[in-house]
Amino acid sequence: MEAGQALNPELVLSLRVNGAARIADDVRQFELVAPGGAELPAFTPGAHILVQAPSGVTRRYSLTNAPGERDRFVIAVKREANGRGGSISLVDGVKVGDMLHVSMPRNEFELAAHASSFLFIAGGIGITPIKSMVAHLATDAGKPFKLVYLSRDAAVTAYRDDLAAPHYRGKVVIHHDYGDPDQSLDLWPMLEKHKGTHLYCCGPTGLMDAVRDMTGHWPTSAVHFEDFATRTPPRARDDKPLVVRVGFDGPPVAIAADMSILQGLRANGYRIRSSCESGTCGSCRMKLLAGEADHRDLVLSDSERASDIIVCVSRARSPELVVDFAS
Repeated sequence: MEAGQALNPELVLSLRVNGAARIADDVRQFELVAPGGAELPAFTPGAHILVQAPSGVTRRYSLTNAPGERDRFVIAVKREANGRGGSISLVDGVKVGDMLHVSMPRNEFELAAHASSFLFIAGGIGITPIKSMVAHLATDAGKPFKLVYLSRDAAVTAYRDDLAAPHYRGKVVIHHDYGDPDQSLDLWPMLEKHKGTHLYCCGPTGLMDAVRDMTGHWPTSAVHFEDFATRTPPRARDDKPLVVRVGFDGPPVAIAADMSILQGLRANGYRIRSSCESGTCGSCRMKLLAGEADHRDLVLSDSERASDIIVCVSRARSPELVVDFAS
């Protein structure tokens, strides 16, 4: 399958799917390589890339392979049946040999270079950014670390076999609760006292909220969360079609009730930056020139909402909006 046009200007790489494998229930791993075998851009542990799914949406996925591997990017995608469609499009619609539009790697979950030791807490598919981090520490960094990986059962535990390798012995704890709250692992004994360790946590909202509560007495600089995959954009059941213009002289673009402004503008040839597509990062911010917006983002301040709009989630209270690219 050809990749088609990159709808997001940040998707500057066109990579071939060199491998696709099921690594857990509803989790598929993809290995992406450059055509002709060229070296890929360097990345650091915890980095992610943006990927355009066959449906045209952009989604963020952590790079799970070791940073020293310059011949491939590896991502793992959990098929979210009740998600926003991006994961279903990738898991069901991508096969070996297909081309995908991908961004340069970026990292908002960096390992602290000055930390003397690390504690990682991962829940479910939240293992993906952490897998690259522990691979780096186990083979290159030489700093002590411990990984606590929580999941329902073995069948849904991605990278379970990889984390059983000899160099992880004594450093990785995998705990299954089998859906029974009474069998949940008590994290308090390892979080009660802060001893200079840096904590990295990624997983479901409930897990991360619990870890936040238990580390309230830790220095803020020592606690790190990666939660870009956990939020769902707000949506009203009675959304109605609307019209959007880019600039006062721009042609009217019809936005269907079940389509975001971002998707509608892209379908009409506008290349707009985005990252989370859940109203949490601000990449798709545009100027609001006219009309009354229905703001649904978690980015803009009250004062900014008079002049800006996050087009991946927000809609309109008026029949028409006029927007423009932010300078």
